[in-house]
This record gives sequence, structure tokens and C-alpha cells, in this order.
Amino acid sequence: MVRKVQAVYEGGILRPVEPLRLHEHQLVSVIILDDLANDELAFEPPERFEALADHSVSLEAVRRALAKIPGPLDADFAAERNER
Repeated sequence: MVRKVQAVYEGGILRPVEPLRLHEHQLVSVIILDDLANDELAFEPPERFEALADHSVSLEAVRRALAKIPGPLDADFAAERNER
């Protein structure tokens, strides 16, 4: 799950400004953006992932695989992003 939250740095500890739905002692990764003017996450350039692509998989094969998923996926994406 990827979620963007704000936190305040106090006494050497990052304190989230809203409750987090995490388990006690759950390991998470944190990306620090201290430039308040730039509120967007920096993403890796697509070229970095070109070497990881499996070009033997056709677009039609992807469409067939996705067609097996019942219902719309937009609700799943919104839930992952905590947009509900």
C-alpha cells in the first residue's frame, strides 16, 4: 500500500499528524519531502524500468488476464490510496 501522510519532526521522532492504520512494530518505508513548495512525489523515470519489462507478454495476454478480474478496479485503487 502506498499512502501519503504528513508528519512533524519533534525531538528526533517523526510524528504523523493523523492516525495511521498500522500494526504495532510494523516496518514501513518513509520518503522525506521537506520542500513544502513541491508537494508531489518524485517518481523514477520510466526508462529505469525498461530492463525489467517482459516483452514476451503480449497486450492481448494482459487484456485476457485483466478480464478475469470481476467488477471495476477503481474502488480497489481508491482504497489503496486511502481516497474513500
